[in-house]
Amino acid sequence: MEFDYLSSLLRRLRAVHSLYYDACATMELDQVNRVVLDGALPIAFSLVHQLLIEDLSVEFVGGPEPQFNDGWATRIGLGVSDHGKGRAVEEMMHQRIGDYDALLEFQRLVFGATESFVASIEPVSLADVIVAPPYGPTLDHTFCARVAGHDGISRSDVLESWIYQHALRHLGEIEHARALVGLGGMTS
Repeated sequence: MEFDYLSSLLRRLRAVHSLYYDACATMELDQVNRVVLDGALPIAFSLVHQLLIEDLSVEFVGGPEPQFNDGWATRIGLGVSDHGKGRAVEEMMHQRIGDYDALLEFQRLVFGATESFVASIEPVSLADVIVAPPYGPTLDHTFCARVAGHDGISRSDVLESWIYQHALRHLGEIEHARALVGLGGMTS
């Protein structure tokens, strides 16, 4: 039996997305927005950051255009209308969500678009180089650059690093932060 990488990636994306859905279904807005310690970002930051990075990253590898815009920022009621990459912690400490239901609606939209796109990818295109070295200061020290092959960052590298593994990383932050606001973890 031949290993189907694309099917495996799609199952993993669906699984991590399902964990976000489960986490969000068991949190309330005050828990998501709570700051438990100065310098410790609220859960709202991790939720918004992960979602907006995923929304941007799918287009980067040939998928649909990002769906986030000023309209969504207003509907969600974001404290900071930005994903926060490259911004100071002090600035992102102000990330809040005003309308949790709107965030959950946007989350379903982005996750659905990602899963549909990944399901439509031609497997041979996964090896396509999206960014060739040298990467420059923005990408040079990223995890994705560390896993890239000699020729550069491939479509597969971006899907794994900027979407799947990035989602896992921030889910871990959310799981830890859930304990700080009186909730349990998500997995064993």
